[in-house]
Amino acid sequence: MKRLGVLTSGGDCAGLNAAIRAVVKRAITGYGAEVVGILQGTKGLMERPVMARPLDLSVFTGDILRQGGTMLGTVNTGDPFAFPDGQGGFADRSDEVIDGIRQLGLDALIGIGGDGSMRILRRLADQGGLPFVGIPKTIDNDVQGTELCIGYHTAVATAVEALDRLQPTAASHHRVMVLEVMGRDAGHIALAAGIAGGADVVLIPEIPYDLDAVTAKLTTVAQEGRNHALVVCAEAAAEDGIGRESFAGGGGSAHIGGAGQAVGTKIAEATGADVRVTVLGHVQRGGMPTSVDRLLASAFGVHAVDLAAAGHTGRLVGWRDGDTFDTALDDLPADSRVVDLNGSQARTARGLGICLGDR
Repeated sequence: MKRLGVLTSGGDCAGLNAAIRAVVKRAITGYGAEVVGILQGTKGLMERPVMARPLDLSVFTGDILRQGGTMLGTVNTGDPFAFPDGQGGFADRSDEVIDGIRQLGLDALIGIGGDGSMRILRRLADQGGLPFVGIPKTIDNDVQGTELCIGYHTAVATAVEALDRLQPTAASHHRVMVLEVMGRDAGHIALAAGIAGGADVVLIPEIPYDLDAVTAKLTTVAQEGRNHALVVCAEAAAEDGIGRESFAGGGGSAHIGGAGQAVGTKIAEATGADVRVTVLGHVQRGGMPTSVDRLLASAFGVHAVDLAAAGHTGRLVGWRDGDTFDTALDDLPADSRVVDLNGSQARTARGLGICLGDR
């Protein structure tokens, strides 16, 4: 391995720069390899000349490890296999991406992405015959083949901090506070933050909620002598039989979200409670990564480079039982890793009396 490429793809999150730093430091100091940073993910590979920059040790000043976002830039739209053609249709531009990779003269590519990005990058690597290693990142923590993804811990910490700030104001005004967090297909953030932040109700996409069960829990809280309550709601949580909320985005597209406001309105109408809704949104993506995300990103970066150097490609780095490991991308399930409703966190929530929206 003489020349290694690295890119970030999909939504940003805290810890990406720590992963890029680890890739570069391991590749240069461990193997004497050149590292090329590809800018703006797969979109940068469609440009001519290709958008890329050399990455050496001088780039990584002391603050890079601590910075949120990604120094390489990223895109979470524009699948190269179905790229918008500007005329309302789509075009397959995958060959342009593969040609861009070839122009860079790479011996291997490390891609840092979520479940959607990983599927695209894996397909591109297979089509172009390029050795590829994936590093999982997403605040949703829903990538198959790993217990933890880069960015998840920071997102949970941000949500817990929000609950810590909402609780005293809820108590002061006798209110029900609804906190909407991200989680389109999986409720990992909502469930973990709800447990750590002392929530009374946690609503996740995996369990269509029964409004009567939610209001019954809030009634119980009042009967126990507490004058306020905390509800955590994943953005794609849905009432049983109704379906997920959505809102209009740019260009007339619809985006999943708005569950928090819907839940808050329903609670207020059913109980007469004074309800306030807070939507964290992209606050969960940004900011300084926690120590856990920095550690995870660093370990993933080193492991990924070692795999590429050994010729063990077509694999995804993961975290299990306190250590890194790797799995063949071909062996991973195609669906997202959702909350295990019989797992430890779900059992803990129910053991603490948290309502998960079901009876």
